[in-house]
Amino acid sequence: MTERKKSKIKQSRGAFYHAFKGLLRNRSALVGLMMVSVLAVVGILAPVLAPHDPLQRAMRERLTPPSSNHWLGQDELGRDILSRVIHGARISLTIGIVSVGVGMAIGMPWGLLSGFYGGKLDLITQRAIDILLAFPPIILVILVVTMIGPGLWNAMMVIGISTVPAYTRVVRGSTLSLRDMEYVQAARALGASDFRILLRHVLPNVLGPVVVLATLYTASAILTAAGLGFLGLGAQAPTPEWGAMLSRGREYLRVAPHVSAFPGLAIFLSVLGFNLLGDGLRDAIDPRLRGVS
Repeated sequence: MTERKKSKIKQSRGAFYHAFKGLLRNRSALVGLMMVSVLAVVGILAPVLAPHDPLQRAMRERLTPPSSNHWLGQDELGRDILSRVIHGARISLTIGIVSVGVGMAIGMPWGLLSGFYGGKLDLITQRAIDILLAFPPIILVILVVTMIGPGLWNAMMVIGISTVPAYTRVVRGSTLSLRDMEYVQAARALGASDFRILLRHVLPNVLGPVVVLATLYTASAILTAAGLGFLGLGAQAPTPEWGAMLSRGREYLRVAPHVSAFPGLAIFLSVLGFNLLGDGLRDAIDPRLRGVS
């Protein structure tokens, strides 16, 4: 291994170490990390952790308040709310991951090529982004889901596409500042192809802001999907999705507020956890903000 490669490895490890150390110093970020970790564990182990079948009905026990047998009570069809909330964590986690994956898969290459080559490609890209940004994301999502039909997967795809402009602009801005750096010019002078320069020299340096944005947009995706579920445009019955549970429980707020309260609390805690973690990652990755929190 050459000295240059060893130096690069040490620098990357040093940057990672300082970022991780900054994250550990941020108390709110640690709280967010713990909340997100709990959500992930609950989502992954949902079939094991759920005390009852989330789809099993018990009409004679409908709207029963919290008890020793049903810790969070039962809904309008007698289903165990705790089990449905636990299974809803898996659905919300899937929504966040898939939506963010779709946005990154489209927005990152678009932003890289636009920022690296500029010219007409950049002009066309930015005008297309301006058109997408002219529509409020939630209105765009509702419009497209209404056109193609309600459903969980349709909602995830549309939510992901609605985040493409954000990823494209962040990656483009970072690429514009990196393409004229000395190490990029040196790689070009040594005969490296554009693809190699983008993959080895530009992409690793734009991942930091993208990771922060992805964390924040995971929270946004969960909240948007819950909104669609509340409107009946997201997950359809009997899927235990938090927004749909919240919507069905609003009819019983006076007689059984627990039916809506616990799914709403789950949405609140999940979004809060991702937002706290995203803010902490931003502070840890950006050297100008280290030690500010």
